[in-house]
Amino acid sequence: MSFKSRLAELGVTLPDAPAPAANYVPFVKSGDILYVSGQVSSDENGFIVGKLGADMETSEGAAAARRCAISLLAQVQAACDGDIDRLVRVIKLTGFVNSTADYGEQPMVINGASDFLVEALGDAGRHSRSAVSAASLPFGVAVEIEGIFQIS
Repeated sequence: MSFKSRLAELGVTLPDAPAPAANYVPFVKSGDILYVSGQVSSDENGFIVGKLGADMETSEGAAAARRCAISLLAQVQAACDGDIDRLVRVIKLTGFVNSTADYGEQPMVINGASDFLVEALGDAGRHSRSAVSAASLPFGVAVEIEGIFQIS
């Protein structure tokens, strides 16, 4: 089954790839490796804001991380001239969680992205990753995730 078909089966339509918010490019290709800039948590209503451990629950953070993963795939699709099926695999994610100093569930938050990628891409979605705390993130968002992908 193609990735496009699997996403449709899950009811996920990839949005247009978000434009950069500052002086950088959304992705860089180097051979068959694609580096995607950090994607902040957002949905059709705008930014998903909050601080884990203060005004946001882990499950809400995981849902925000899932939205970051959808934006990452939108960038991959844009880098592949609209063909998400050129994605070979997810190599690595680095997840940043806007959280209080005593919050320790960053891995469970970033699982929202990891679980979605495996559900949508199967073994091609399995990846290495880091999940770290941040005192704050741009626009007050809850989560930001960057990724490294292999494409054909």
